[in-house]
Amino acid sequence: MNKKLISIVLIVFALSQCLILPAYAQKITATIQVDSAGKPISGDLFGIFFEDLNYAADGGLYPERVQNRSFEYSRGDNRNWNSLSFWQLLQNEKGAVSVSVETTAPLNANNPHYAVLTVKTKGDRNGLINEGFDGIVLAKGDKYNVSLFARVFSGNPGAIIVRVENPQGQSLGEVQLEGLKSQWTKHTAVIESKANETNARLVVLVSGTGKLALDMVSLFPQKTFRNRPNGLRADLAQVVADLKPKFVRFPGGCLAHGDGLENMYRWKETIGPMEQRKAQRNIWRYHQTLGLGYFEYFQFCQDIGAEPLPVVPAGVCCQNSGNYLNLVPRGQQGIEMDQMDEYVQEVLDLIEWANGPADSKWGAKRAQAGHPEPFNLKYIGVGNEDAITPVFRERFKMIYDAVKEKHPEITVIGTTGPGHSGRDFDQGWKFANELNLEMVDEHYYVSPGWFWANLDRYDSYDRDKSKVYLGEYAAHDSERRTTLRSALAEAAYMTGLERNGDIVRFASYAPLLGKLGHTQWNPDLIYFNNTKVFPTINYYVQQMFSLNAGDVYLPTEVKIEKLQAKKIGNGVLLGTWNTQAKFDNVKVTNGAGAVVDESFDDPAEDWETLSGQWQQSDGAYSQSSGQMPALSMRAFADDRSAYTVTLKAMKISGAEGFLIGFGALDRENFYWLNIGGWGNTTHRLEKSIDDVRSYFGPSVPGNVESNRWYDIKIQVTGKQIQCYLDGDLIIDITDDRGLAKGPDLSASTVRDTATGDIIVKIVSKSDESVKTAIDLSSLGTFESEAACAVLSGDPMAVNDAENPKTVVPQTSRVKVAPVFDYEAPPHSLTVIRIKTN
Repeated sequence: MNKKLISIVLIVFALSQCLILPAYAQKITATIQVDSAGKPISGDLFGIFFEDLNYAADGGLYPERVQNRSFEYSRGDNRNWNSLSFWQLLQNEKGAVSVSVETTAPLNANNPHYAVLTVKTKGDRNGLINEGFDGIVLAKGDKYNVSLFARVFSGNPGAIIVRVENPQGQSLGEVQLEGLKSQWTKHTAVIESKANETNARLVVLVSGTGKLALDMVSLFPQKTFRNRPNGLRADLAQVVADLKPKFVRFPGGCLAHGDGLENMYRWKETIGPMEQRKAQRNIWRYHQTLGLGYFEYFQFCQDIGAEPLPVVPAGVCCQNSGNYLNLVPRGQQGIEMDQMDEYVQEVLDLIEWANGPADSKWGAKRAQAGHPEPFNLKYIGVGNEDAITPVFRERFKMIYDAVKEKHPEITVIGTTGPGHSGRDFDQGWKFANELNLEMVDEHYYVSPGWFWANLDRYDSYDRDKSKVYLGEYAAHDSERRTTLRSALAEAAYMTGLERNGDIVRFASYAPLLGKLGHTQWNPDLIYFNNTKVFPTINYYVQQMFSLNAGDVYLPTEVKIEKLQAKKIGNGVLLGTWNTQAKFDNVKVTNGAGAVVDESFDDPAEDWETLSGQWQQSDGAYSQSSGQMPALSMRAFADDRSAYTVTLKAMKISGAEGFLIGFGALDRENFYWLNIGGWGNTTHRLEKSIDDVRSYFGPSVPGNVESNRWYDIKIQVTGKQIQCYLDGDLIIDITDDRGLAKGPDLSASTVRDTATGDIIVKIVSKSDESVKTAIDLSSLGTFESEAACAVLSGDPMAVNDAENPKTVVPQTSRVKVAPVFDYEAPPHSLTVIRIKTN
């Protein structure tokens, strides 16, 4: 068989020779030769992952306007909250009204708390106010469904008036609810807003006197995404839908396995009428009403043409579980084995609920919700980032065996822990191989440099073993911002995912949503407030790949030739993090002997202050600021093959210990040994690539005491790094990749067999434009123009609320011929879509 090939040849010119490199700048030209043969890859490669953190659901995608509508908030959600949080008492005169929360006769066991208003003096302003999630947004002419449950305990409360007001107290619409009874009764009405308002409030007024109970007080827009009842916020859902994701993973994430067994996400508690769903605390330290539940997730998937991919707990809770109120760690816990059969049945019931006929037990519940047709579930995730312990393995296997026995058509996706390597990763893969799992879920959040250095990660994966779902990933840039640099690192990595689309079946960025002012995790793909949505640059990368996906990969070979080798020196750094310290007797030896021998008796002229306040005093080199980090650097001539760094260090005061840098290429690219880091609890190696740091290797427990000298030694031999503290070996690791940053350019080419289109993607992090010759001569005939989309700009640019369109895709038409030139802009992603005949 004639193997066709797409080859990219990069010719790289070194710009300078120097002791410590100022940058990795490269002059690049590229030749891309495109032929027609290829291999099948996943047609569902790019999707999304939704988890309710950063107020992604309540106050976000789920557009309920009332916060704490069921009076179920508690200190378990947030230490400053209670059942009346976000409600205010309103009364005509002091003492006219009192409010309490009771549990004696609730709506049902899943909704145990309710508010009780006791009105002693009749008035027109007696009741409660709710200002929603940072204010209630109303649009003029839009209609909002009002609903609440009420029960009269005593007296004659009269009618309930529900009103929406502006901040000045002017009514923007109101309704009157009558016919109150001594039993819980649901009351509904519709309010049409008289004006636009972004900071409205809901007022619930009691017109008479007596004792009245209230629960499930709701104000919900009729205009939702696809106008679904209990639907999603239309503008935010549309931005998500515009990604054209091939699948949606939900509901977590850490939310799925929960903070303790009692906090696991149980799908059955999220379906049915709102008042019957079991709201609970959110592991991200707020509240989840579960108004956005399994039915709404599945309906959204169907509305946007995406495969549903629910994740259920593997019978264990998060290994980091701890009691939030008293901060007592509990760790991973498993459902008792005598209860596991019931839990396994719960998972099987989910499949019946999604796929079963409308006359089956659980299919009937789906039909009652308004969807008699099956949802055609194909995949189910079991577990999330779980520690691979005997407790986990026993319970996972029970679930897996039961699903495969009863539903062999369902693909079960396992887990390999929270990182791209390490014990749980290795054990997770070993366990997957033992069970012959169809697919496993990998997660990692790393620096942009890591992505560029690992473009070939999946090239060597065994094609006969489990497929991969890259369920959570993101490039974390400095200050965890969504920069163009981070977006292009992800884009480059995605070209590798396409190249390995035969083994990597799914991939989803994480997290998806973040509400401004309420984020527990950054960066996120889409930011929003109550009125606007702000896609990040990273969003546009995901969208450009998703809209231009293919199902055949055309092999793309990247060749880099360095015409002039660079002389690479070395450097050491001394540093602290919010800590004051002093250093002495810094010595670096290599094959030539001592190349640095600094006792600080003489002026430290060869040291360059990068940050902090450094001075020489009393025969030592001292840092006195609280800067994070405070660094001083010294460069020296070295071939980097083998060297040893020794020194003494003393902590004077502060929060942590010492940062001892070595192997420095420049001020942005180096290793450091973090001694007493992470709140003075841990020793660990980190590396900085392009000024973005990431840790690697083992984490060693340990702390640093004040006012005593420590002897520190770092020995580097080839790829081996050995670190000693007071003569004890604390870290011994081989780092195969070193400070490799990967190439400045990555590319992939796919074919969309449905249209016949050939799609070329080019990602460049070069500071200069890249002149590219593209050879299409073997493709046959094609149109003379092609669609071209380019994302380019300052690598540190961000899209934010103040400047939401700093970097957005620019589209054009480019002339194409059997061979044509294309100049890729600096720091860019280019997608060229070529129509063939």
